[in-house]
Amino acid sequence: MSNLSLAEQQKITKPQIEEEKKMEEFLCQSCGSYFPVEGFYGTNADGSESADYCKYCLVNGAFGKPDETMEAMIESCLPWRIKSDKLPDGYPDAETAWTEMTKLFSTLKRWKA
Repeated sequence: MSNLSLAEQQKITKPQIEEEKKMEEFLCQSCGSYFPVEGFYGTNADGSESADYCKYCLVNGAFGKPDETMEAMIESCLPWRIKSDKLPDGYPDAETAWTEMTKLFSTLKRWKA
């Protein structure tokens, strides 16, 4: 139950809600995975946290597989995106996952044309 009055709750805007969600998790601009913010940021060359990439994709300012293509990244991420007991909200099958991931990846910073 919220401590805010009904009037205060009604003043909360969609952008505020979206901003709160961003504070809780972020979308890696390489692998397209959502991660909780704490402990999952990659690192820039200067050792600072990257606001765009996860720790699995970017270490010390370099991608783990710098020559990897978008298609290869999708292929490596595919098993982690298909519906299972551990991922009940995943895609129903590999074909659907591939199609949807291709759409998403084409919008990510690392893969934008």
